[in-house]
Amino acid sequence: MGLTLLNASGAWAGQTSMSDADRAVLEARFAQLKGGIMTTYDPAERAAGEAGSKPPPRAKAPKIAASALDAAEAYARANRSTAFIVWRDGAIERETYFGATKADTPLVSKSLSKPLGVALVGRAIQLGYIKSLDQPVADFIPEWKGDERSKILIRHLLDMRSGLMPQGAAPTADHILNRAYLGPRHEEVLINEYPLVAKPGERFDYSNANAELVAIVLERATQQRFSTFLSQQLLQPIGAPDVDVWLNRPGGVAHAGCCMTTPAQTWLRLAILIMDDGVWNGKRLLPKGFVAEMRTATPQNPHVGMGLYLGEPYAQRRGFGALDVPGPRVLHSEPYLAKDLVLFDGNSDQVIYIVPSRRLIVLRLGETPPASPEWDNAFLPNAILRGLAAGASSSGAFK
Repeated sequence: MGLTLLNASGAWAGQTSMSDADRAVLEARFAQLKGGIMTTYDPAERAAGEAGSKPPPRAKAPKIAASALDAAEAYARANRSTAFIVWRDGAIERETYFGATKADTPLVSKSLSKPLGVALVGRAIQLGYIKSLDQPVADFIPEWKGDERSKILIRHLLDMRSGLMPQGAAPTADHILNRAYLGPRHEEVLINEYPLVAKPGERFDYSNANAELVAIVLERATQQRFSTFLSQQLLQPIGAPDVDVWLNRPGGVAHAGCCMTTPAQTWLRLAILIMDDGVWNGKRLLPKGFVAEMRTATPQNPHVGMGLYLGEPYAQRRGFGALDVPGPRVLHSEPYLAKDLVLFDGNSDQVIYIVPSRRLIVLRLGETPPASPEWDNAFLPNAILRGLAAGASSSGAFK
């Protein structure tokens, strides 16, 4: 297989046949799409977290001005949020849930699943199941040996430089973007059909396929189900609650690119793990230097690392795809007030801002904000940072 381009319908000569039952599942899922987003996720498999998991403690002596917390909470409320949490230096200073949502309500992660998948790869490296970020993916997907895909490295899946076909409009159920995401045998499509459209390592293109392949690699590398590895090697060690992982079919393959459901505190705990360089309660879960790799941009996109978006360099509007591809651009009305800020950023503005220098995490989960006034990705963290009196320079920026 060389570089393969599809026709406008997303079909090519290598397309595999599909049973009537599988086609019915694919078409039913396609019918559920609303604006390109799934609304239900079935079947699912439970990845057990820590029994009786509870959020971190509340701050006894808050360091953030109440007025700043109130303003940020009001902004979250006005933008259709379900969860808003501000954590600083070991304790929660504000935790608010909206509507029927409670602290233990499972929430749809959307693309927050992607940085979780990156962390699991780091855990697999720490345990020796994967040699390094520069190990070829073909070591785990031998079907790729002998063609251009053999040059795809583990890091290329995580930083979106695999060269695999990018995300885009998929108007029909039969389009490969839908078969590789909604199909009940999506792993076969990803392994056997999904086209390479650029040389590995030479182009950044946002694609769910990269993240979905992470589950396949992890299952083959560890010889465990994705949910088992997630449960035993990440959720339980960091004290997180249960996660329900979307499967392509009963007993089938996990989706690592989207839509796990779990309470908000799971993402808070993952952010704390990243802030603390992959160490939890003194135990190193991720290899030394792995988080630094997550925070490192590639030459092809200065705004993205591995599962993390970078606050610097400043861009008033930042998209998710390649820099040269038209598409929505998220507003950042001003630079972030901490130069080391990084964030998880998923569809519908599922955002978790991480500021290691201030030991600060700001979390917002929820529905898509109203179109007007448009969502400002800088508002929440900057409002909180302004409320932290200690450490502020005369310019109002944090070092």
